[in-house]
Amino acid sequence: MTIGRDGRRDSAIERLVSEDITIAAYDPGWPRAFEDEKAFLLASLPPDLMRRIEHFGSTAVPGLAAKPIIDMLVEVIDLEATKTRIVPILEERGYEYLWRPTDGDDGPPFYAWFIKRAAVTHVRTHHIHMVEASFLDHWRRLVFRDFLIAHPDVARDYEMLKRRLAADHRNDRVAYTRGKTMFIEAVMARATQEQRAGV
Repeated sequence: MTIGRDGRRDSAIERLVSEDITIAAYDPGWPRAFEDEKAFLLASLPPDLMRRIEHFGSTAVPGLAAKPIIDMLVEVIDLEATKTRIVPILEERGYEYLWRPTDGDDGPPFYAWFIKRAAVTHVRTHHIHMVEASFLDHWRRLVFRDFLIAHPDVARDYEMLKRRLAADHRNDRVAYTRGKTMFIEAVMARATQEQRAGV
């Protein structure tokens, strides 16, 4: 669940979680869209706050169908400074900002989440997750990305699940996300086992 900057769910949040879910065929332009946005962020935001920027989620897996939204994981050194020094810059450029819990409706740790939309259609094009290096649950998402890249059969199963969930929960992003949880947890467990075994 997403919450607003004041910690309460409001009508804007209700609108966000009920927006249409569309699964699109893999677009070879997605990596370029990530690189372009990365370049923009590096050129526009305070360099002393910024560290690594990663492309994650399904659009980072070649050949995998996905919601056509580029997920970006950005390491910042201080989230409180991010609120005062980065949020105003991106909001001025039209990005939507939410102070979002990592798990559940309102549980810490919280992080800065931005939505970028297309100028004409206003559909989402990017989700930017800004976290500190200590947010290990977020950085573990790169393990899931890399596992799907290395195991196309698992990626195909994930695609089938996402298509089914999108059909069943077209206007319920919370239910769609929850529906993926067991699959993701199973993949992460397998990835951990393979790492330990040195596969």
